[in-house]
Amino acid sequence: MTLQWFLWAWGRGSGGKQDGNGRYPGRKRDFSPVPWSQYFESMEDVVVENETGKDISFGKLGSEGPVLLLLHGGGHSALSWAVFTVAIISRIQCRIVALDLRSHGETKVRNTEDLSAETMAKDVGNVVEALYGDLPPPIMLIGHSMGGAIAVHTAASNLVPSLLGLCMIDVVEGTAMDALNSMQNFLRGRPKTFKSLENAIEWSVKSGQIRNLESARVSMVGQVKHHGIFLPTGLLSDSAPVSIFPSQPLQTKKDHPYTWRIELAKTEKYWDGWFRGLSNLFLSCPSPKLLLLAGVDRLDKDLTIGQMQGKFQMQVLPQCGHAVHEDAPDKVAEAVATFLIRHRFAEPIGGFQW
Repeated sequence: MTLQWFLWAWGRGSGGKQDGNGRYPGRKRDFSPVPWSQYFESMEDVVVENETGKDISFGKLGSEGPVLLLLHGGGHSALSWAVFTVAIISRIQCRIVALDLRSHGETKVRNTEDLSAETMAKDVGNVVEALYGDLPPPIMLIGHSMGGAIAVHTAASNLVPSLLGLCMIDVVEGTAMDALNSMQNFLRGRPKTFKSLENAIEWSVKSGQIRNLESARVSMVGQVKHHGIFLPTGLLSDSAPVSIFPSQPLQTKKDHPYTWRIELAKTEKYWDGWFRGLSNLFLSCPSPKLLLLAGVDRLDKDLTIGQMQGKFQMQVLPQCGHAVHEDAPDKVAEAVATFLIRHRFAEPIGGFQW
């Protein structure tokens, strides 16, 4: 299979300042898509052979500091980390690797339906081995939602031998298990198609899925596809006659040619395996641990006890939706940077005060 990866672009920003609601004061809100090159240095595929003969793609960035290996949530892509990477790289010396997990984003796999925690954890381990061989640099696993669960399974299975630390973002076993019963209703309530990328971005912001317009403009490109054709996140399609960015939409007879890249409803049989036992797995990992939540009410019993015993560091970032790292990328970057500096895993840069 092929895992897509992205690298942060040194010195490249998104331009424009938003208020707390993701609006640009004094002008109409712009829902046009933004290319990955505004945030990442490069987007590459590399083929790796695993035990089943599938091809795995991976990526890396930089030459100094620990590697932050970023795993997105279900239905999202590596682009969900775009704004966060700019924020974190300006605070500490580090390297960024953001993966498109199997069947997500631009990653291609032979068995597209195998989204078990075990398989996806092995994917992450294979990427680390392919990138760094027998001498991997210090690595911190950071995952959001489903990606947070996969990060824990990866760490618990010892698939990253140089693991520095572990960070879960807004994923707790108790809350996740309780939410599974209503997940299908949530998925059925989403639009099945969109008439344009702008329409998809506008929906994501107005529905509250992503509360930060800047992040939505880059990350939604990794969530939808055109006519069943995966659109490269650089906003060009090899199968399409013209570019869809910035102002030349593809000509089609259909009114709503865009749909989701992955049908999450079909992954239901794996949901239980992602989250059941997650709290104890997280607590059992010997590496320093960080838990970032949108609300303290998300804590379950095991994590509440573990937090009282000082087994991990926790920070609540209020006024965020579930996509905490997209809604408040600067706050998440501060929390992660402070965690790494406190444990002497990374050096501050740019005058960052932790």
